[in-house]
Amino acid sequence: MRAFKFVIPIMLLVGGVAWVMLNKDYTDVPVMSRFYITLGAMGVSGIISYFLFPKNEGERQ
Repeated sequence: MRAFKFVIPIMLLVGGVAWVMLNKDYTDVPVMSRFYITLGAMGVSGIISYFLFPKNEGERQ
């Protein structure tokens, strides 16, 4: 449940921002390298957000 609420939107947001920034400022980097950098940023942000957000936010007292 937590993955659909927080992790996936954060990963997509980070991926979009990373892709735009890399395409705007670092055009001399090859496209495949920019793609791998973006995938890495999405993965790292997904892992971090998975562990930082609580598992059962709705069940807090």
